[in-house]
Amino acid sequence: MDTARGRARDAQRRAEQFRRVRDAHQTEVAEDYVELVADLIEETGEARVVDLSERLGVTKATVNNTIQRLQRDGLVTSQPYRSIFLTEKGRALAETSRERHHTVRDFLLALGVDADTAEADLEGIEHHVSEPTLEAFRKFLRKSG
Repeated sequence: MDTARGRARDAQRRAEQFRRVRDAHQTEVAEDYVELVADLIEETGEARVVDLSERLGVTKATVNNTIQRLQRDGLVTSQPYRSIFLTEKGRALAETSRERHHTVRDFLLALGVDADTAEADLEGIEHHVSEPTLEAFRKFLRKSG
């Protein structure tokens, strides 16, 4: 009986891990977009579909579809042929994403990972790292810095 309960607990734990990964995948695109919109606004004063398309390596149609979804989610505002702007909710998500991005990058660099590899690897890690692990990264960086 204990073996059956143990298997059930293992199955529940795995299911929870898969759920967490699925949830991360759903927010990954939104986080990347709002972070890039914030970066473009800071760098150039505006975020345009063509700039997002170029930087993300996707078509303008893909960007337009994603922007429509982000508008429905209350993260951005946009009008046809106009720049894209972050809502308050979008700015908060961009700031959270940016902080997570910097923490993961700095952690990888502190471990001795070269800058190009760290930038490439963090794109996947930053969306899937749990808050406790992220806090452990921060603690490590505070101790080593």
